This record gives sequence, structure tokens and C-alpha cells, in this order.
Amino acid sequence: MVSRRASRLLGALTGAVLLAGALTAQGPSALSDPPVETGSNEESAPGVDPVHPGQARIERVEPLSGNLFGVSVASPAMGRTVEIQVLLPEHRDAPRPTVYMLDGRSASAEANNWTARGGALRFFADKNVNVVFTLGGPASYYTDWLRSDPKLGTNRWETFLTRELPPLIDARFQGDGSNGLEGVSMGAEAAMMLATRNPGLYRAVAAHSGCYAMSSDFGQAQARAVVGTFGGEPDNMFGPADNPQWAAHDVLNHAEALRGKAVYLSAGSGLPGEHDTPGNPDLRNAVLFGGPIEAGADMCTRQLADRLAQLGIAATVNRRPTGTHSWPYWADELARSWPTVAAGLGIG
Repeated sequence: MVSRRASRLLGALTGAVLLAGALTAQGPSALSDPPVETGSNEESAPGVDPVHPGQARIERVEPLSGNLFGVSVASPAMGRTVEIQVLLPEHRDAPRPTVYMLDGRSASAEANNWTARGGALRFFADKNVNVVFTLGGPASYYTDWLRSDPKLGTNRWETFLTRELPPLIDARFQGDGSNGLEGVSMGAEAAMMLATRNPGLYRAVAAHSGCYAMSSDFGQAQARAVVGTFGGEPDNMFGPADNPQWAAHDVLNHAEALRGKAVYLSAGSGLPGEHDTPGNPDLRNAVLFGGPIEAGADMCTRQLADRLAQLGIAATVNRRPTGTHSWPYWADELARSWPTVAAGLGIG
């Protein structure tokens, strides 16, 4: 067990590393400066829908390349049109499950890093699933914030992803009602939060290099640091430190809700590994920034794995002896996690 004092120190260290990575021009792309377009509406208050009253609806489907489509969704919860991308299988003669892919802290409004850096388009090309890629929402944790933020805008992602979007995807793209979630870094914690808070919606969840005890000293410190790197006010997400919303979104507190689901967890130790070589143009950043961050994620992953084992909940856990907080490792984990996710979704 990590002492409370050690947890606070580690949380402070992780926050400092995140801030340093965001402020230096050499920070890794996963820790890059905010994009100009955040994918959030900075004018609308949470729950207010001045643009799209009524039910959520798909406004437009645009072919991008191959079987990848851009989809514009009118979201009353977000008070705006939300852009996503949907990858369809080659053969579409029957309904199929849907996998939702959540991005990391620097989530761009132009592309999801799972497609830009994680090899997801190539990997899923022969899989019989719909794949939904979120766009935008940097530092949002894909959750419902208590208040609109002057910098990060309106974030009502949980409502959008769990209530508004799934029935639209199923109806328009032949989804069969079986859903899976996969996320990395910030998106890993978000995937687990969504799965525990909406247990009837998801059959499988995979999370890579995340932290899951949102209400702990360390968990809250790193979450506040993530929001702060994009200029957001963390209190606008879940309130001050003693607000019960932090505990309500703590996966360790609600791990029982994962019972019966296919669960995959992964993290590296933070030590340089097979992808941290002189030929890697991001080597310096991966080691200096990604090493300490991944060490913290490994601690968080061990905590959740231990909690699940204590509850007798089955999970596939891959804690690698090396590896930094960087995309080459997460691209590898996409393939490693697939057998677990596919089994949960009933895909042979």
C-alpha cells in the first residue's frame, strides 16, 4: 500500500511533469499545447441547448476515406453539433457490436489519436464491429462537468456518449446494442468511469495507462493537473476537493459495477522499453515526461487490479516491466486487448 503522504507527493510530481510537458515546446504530442479548436462550446452552460432543442439527431454523414465516415451529431446535452468519426466493417449484412474509442488528454477536434497514431484504422479493418472515434474534448475526462468552463467550454460528454449517441449509432449503422469502450491515459480513466457509472450499457472495457481513484489525493492531483494544462478550472468539473462528485466518479469506489464485464488493463513501468530507442524522434520526451507519468499510471493500474481481485472480478491485466507513456506502446496494446474485448462482445 502507498501511504497517503507518498500518494500526495507522487500526485504533485505527476502534476509537475504534466505541466512541464505542456509548457515546453519539446513536450510529447500526447502532452502538446491545446489545439486552437477544442471541440467544446465555450458559450453554452451545461444542459442548455440554445442551438438544437429536442432529441439528439444525426445531421450529416460524410465519407472520409475507405469505410471511415465523418458524422455530425446535434447534441442537446452539449448545446452544439458534435463531430465524431465512425469506421464500418467491410461486410455489413447484419447488425454488429460497437466499440467507442476515447482519446487522451490532448484530444484534438481534427483527429482521434487512435487513428492518427494508434493504428486503429488498419487494426479494425477486418473486424466485424462499428468503431466510434471521439473528436475534441481535451482535458474533459469525457464526463459531465458541473459548470461550463471559460476555457474548455461545455462538457457533457457522459450524457452524450451514454444516452444520446448509442441509439443513433445503432439505428443508422446497424449496431446490435452491444457496446465496448477503450481508452488511453485520460481516456482510460474515462472509459472505466463510464463503464462503472453505466453498467448496463457496456459489455467490455479496455483501459491503458490510466488512473482510477479520482477521489484519492493522487487521483485528484493528477486530474486537476490535466485540466490545468489546458487552462481549465478543475472545480468546474467536480467542484472543490470535498465535493462528493469526486467520489461518485472514483472507479475503485464503484468497482463492483465491473462484475460480469470483460475487463482489460495495461500499463508500463515507466522505464525505457522497446520503443524508446535512438531512432524514435520522441525519445527524449517519452523518457523525461512519459517515464514518470507512466510510473504513476502503473501504480494506479495495480491498485485497480488489486481491487478487482479482492472482489473476485475477473480481469486481464498486463503490467509491462518497461514502457513509457507514449503511443507506440498503446498501439501494441490495441492488439493485445482485442481478444478480451471481442470475447466480451460475443465476437468469435
